[in-house]
Amino acid sequence: MKRARGKSHCAVNFALETIGDSWSLLIVRDIVFDGKHTFTEFLTSTEKISSNILTDRLVQLEQDGILSKSLTASDRRVVYYTLTQKGIDLLPVLLALAAWGFRHDPLTNASPEFVTAYFHDPTTVTAAVQAVVASGEAVFSSNGMVHPNVIK
Repeated sequence: MKRARGKSHCAVNFALETIGDSWSLLIVRDIVFDGKHTFTEFLTSTEKISSNILTDRLVQLEQDGILSKSLTASDRRVVYYTLTQKGIDLLPVLLALAAWGFRHDPLTNASPEFVTAYFHDPTTVTAAVQAVVASGEAVFSSNGMVHPNVIK
């Protein structure tokens, strides 16, 4: 069930109304870590979001100013989603949630190299992740290697 918007002007409530559902941060995660940008790419995620829910979340994230969309140059029928500055500003929250997961999920498939770097210096890693994503790249390459600007 979707949360009613505008319940209060509490900052935590505002954040939850914007990104507090089960799927929004996973879409952001897919852009940041895996470099996914199209509807079809989001559908291939491990969690298997349904197409109607994905459509709803993409529309909502765009309306909330987290994502922007454009048509791809190679196929003008394919919509390409990127994070706005407001979306990039979410990355410290995403990384903090991931850190909690790294610490408490004994079955995590997180990159040990990335986890070690994050726990060693979360501020520097967060800034590097934001810069990499702002440049249009992803934290991990298709072969699972961490972007060289993130791990130094």
